[in-house]
Amino acid sequence: MAPPLRCHEETNGSNNTKSNGVTTNNNLLLNAEEFRRQGNLVVDLIADYYAGIGDIPVHPTSVTPGFLLRQLPAEAPAARPGPEAFTDALRDIRDVILPGMTHWQSPRHMAHFPASSSTVGALGEALAAGINAVPFTWAASPAATELEMVVVDWLGAALRLPEPLLFRGGGGGTFVGTTCEAILCALVAARERKLAAVGGDRAGDLVVYCSDQTHFALAKAARIAGVRRLRALPTRRADAFALSPRAVRDAVRDDVAAGLVPLFLCATVGTTATGAVDPVGDLCAAVKKEEVWVHVDAAYAGSALVCPEFRQGVEMEEGVDSFSMNAHKWLLANTDCCAMWVRDPRHLTDALGTDHDVILKDAAAEGHHVVDYKDWTLTLTRRFRALKMWLVLRCYGVEGLRDHVRAHVSMAAMFETMVRADTRFEVVAERRFALVCFRLRPPPILLVPHSNGFSNGGGHHHHQEEQEEVMMANLLNRRLLEEINATTSGPYLSSATVAGVYMLRCAIGSTLTTERHVVEAWKVVQDRAAFLLRRQI
Repeated sequence: MAPPLRCHEETNGSNNTKSNGVTTNNNLLLNAEEFRRQGNLVVDLIADYYAGIGDIPVHPTSVTPGFLLRQLPAEAPAARPGPEAFTDALRDIRDVILPGMTHWQSPRHMAHFPASSSTVGALGEALAAGINAVPFTWAASPAATELEMVVVDWLGAALRLPEPLLFRGGGGGTFVGTTCEAILCALVAARERKLAAVGGDRAGDLVVYCSDQTHFALAKAARIAGVRRLRALPTRRADAFALSPRAVRDAVRDDVAAGLVPLFLCATVGTTATGAVDPVGDLCAAVKKEEVWVHVDAAYAGSALVCPEFRQGVEMEEGVDSFSMNAHKWLLANTDCCAMWVRDPRHLTDALGTDHDVILKDAAAEGHHVVDYKDWTLTLTRRFRALKMWLVLRCYGVEGLRDHVRAHVSMAAMFETMVRADTRFEVVAERRFALVCFRLRPPPILLVPHSNGFSNGGGHHHHQEEQEEVMMANLLNRRLLEEINATTSGPYLSSATVAGVYMLRCAIGSTLTTERHVVEAWKVVQDRAAFLLRRQI
């Protein structure tokens, strides 16, 4: 029988024990009342942090490398600290550490991609840490394993993933830390499947395909997996920087003709730089003949698939072999929580499964088909992430997640409208979700004659002039970003360079962001742009 929620023993007096002459304070290490006292202090600190986070600079502008190293002792405390140690440590977090942080939960954090937080997600993380299970096999924690199976199917169904990717459709899923892990797991599974078919001596002939917009996690995974041939195919602004199925088909054909072995294609739903969406269905068709493993990296925009209106143009064909998305980016699950699904889990377990050790076996599991998640991912020790995601789904529901995503997309659309209304600026890439890529146009007085604006491979006659204009615009926008991010009351934005063009990225996604913050952010952008233009002219 499970213990009551407030199950604890009052500890009056010492519970110290001696082993080989060493005294241990076991009553303090996992003491319920001490935990309650310390937990209240932590919750108060976090609550105060959230209450005031909108009034502090998003990014520390006064710190330099080594600032914290100079403030903290070079070595850990040697003697056992006194009872005030925890309170003192929290004071240092508040006064020393937090001032040097980039505050990802700030309503004015609009750089990179969101790391959306929620009270339920944070408390789910605390629950998982407190229970501290290590569910590497079903036997190691049956409920943790089966809850993970339930939750990945819940989440996959909410995203409307193809049925074959879910447990109920013959596939299955798991939670890992990051997309980098998910891609590596999928790539290793694909490698082992292919080598089993063509022979292990063909490992040097394997080829991985992606676009020039694919996250560097794929290149890193390929290096780790020993796959040295990677084709990063160019994209065009005319195609909204999406990967061309024809380019993939041609590359695969050429590689086959050259005696190479097409292995793996990574399609992206929501690229890092611009939020572009690759045509997954057409890409699956382009590589089907060669039995290339198709992985969909939807780290950012996968969350948006909870909303029917954002699934348009995202064809999730049943030919997809694996799919991953970061619930910690936009679905309130707190870092880290990446969900990964595969159409045939057998390929994962064949590639990543470990020898059966007697201590990992359990009589209760014998004779049953159980999931041992140690055989699905890179690590044996793993966290109970499913508890956090389950709690988020239980407490907010799919409709709550939809409202969360829709609010951010609406605010991004509002920001985009303000950018388009100011003729000094232009939107550089099509906005699909809650990411706006824009730039400040150089004033005409700074431009060379005959230039005709941003071009993606324009006419040769004015090529040199166009290149000079792009360089001028890039320099101007680099300075603009520096000015914006140096404004302590302003937003924190990021940048990307695509097709040689430097652009600013405004990624709406913080849980605390409201329309007021978006309007204020745009005013700062306009103010800093006006300042720069006055200096340039």
